[in-house]
Amino acid sequence: MKSPVVKRSIVVAGHKTSVSLEEDFWIGMKEISSTRDMTLSELVGEIDSIRQQGNLSSAIRLFVLDHYRAQAKAQQPSAPTAPITAQDKSASTSLSS
Repeated sequence: MKSPVVKRSIVVAGHKTSVSLEEDFWIGMKEISSTRDMTLSELVGEIDSIRQQGNLSSAIRLFVLDHYRAQAKAQQPSAPTAPITAQDKSASTSLSS
């Protein structure tokens, strides 16, 4: 059975390294780098420079996850706020007294 993890060589900060990621993460990285008008190596270098701990593959997975979470959140409509009623106003007045 073939592993879903794909190992690829990439140049990061002038050094060749190998990164193992699932194909979906490679696809996500390519999409993100394309929208940012940068190469895959440049994006991985950026991720490498800001990671706090852990290995590079884990940092990339978390970066891709955060990117798409932020994108999904930005596309969600804002929840409508309920109008303030006279009852709400009297309750807040009595609490501040």
